[in-house]
Amino acid sequence: MDDLVVLSLREQEYLLRTIESALQVRRRRQFFLWTQGQFQSLLPHEIMVCIQFGGDGEVVHIECMHSVILDEQSKEQLCNPHDGFALRLARHCRNEERLPLLIEQGERSDSHPLSRLRAEMEIRKLGISVVHSTENLPGGASFFALFGLPDAADSRHSFFLELLLPYLHISLLRLVANAAEPLSNPGSGSSLARPVTAREIDILRWVKQGKSNFEIGIILGISALTVKNHLQKIYKKLNVQNRTQAVSRCMDLRLLG
Repeated sequence: MDDLVVLSLREQEYLLRTIESALQVRRRRQFFLWTQGQFQSLLPHEIMVCIQFGGDGEVVHIECMHSVILDEQSKEQLCNPHDGFALRLARHCRNEERLPLLIEQGERSDSHPLSRLRAEMEIRKLGISVVHSTENLPGGASFFALFGLPDAADSRHSFFLELLLPYLHISLLRLVANAAEPLSNPGSGSSLARPVTAREIDILRWVKQGKSNFEIGIILGISALTVKNHLQKIYKKLNVQNRTQAVSRCMDLRLLG
């Protein structure tokens, strides 16, 4: 980036807190909490796709974090490790574009590959995005695409992604490295003293999709108060304090499939 970006005092504080939070990220649950928490203060977005490439450019891992409803078909089309949209976008941008890159909608008057990708983004309703990638490092490279940025997104968002790229990269590497390890840590083991019921899993799936207690109640044919009571029981079983922590804990325990 050539433009000088001067951070406000509030942005400096947000950046420091986001970096401090990244230092604790080791697992998918922690990565989810980080990207949906402090990270959003600087880079608000709806969907983040992270791709780890191996030394020969092969796809090692794809991760998708989202705060909006994303059905399985849309997620598959976005994150397929063979020909998904995110992978095609990554291969093009890493080879052809100057990064970081803010991709806005419109302006697709020519046959340039990015114009075609931008048009596909509009069809998929992915909104404004910003993308960045590490260079080819000894352990491979990583690529990050953030979709659904605010309409007012500008070069500052590209700059924030540039600043946070090393922490995203390291966090992704840790996540992948720890993915195959047992989840039984002292105080947060994968086994629960009281198992989560099938009804509670149903509720958590809808919570993950961003539904309110009222909406979940309509879907399941129960009252919003009953949904709230179920959630209180879930919090106690999982030893968490809120909906976001409950969903991330269940993801860590592989309870949501």
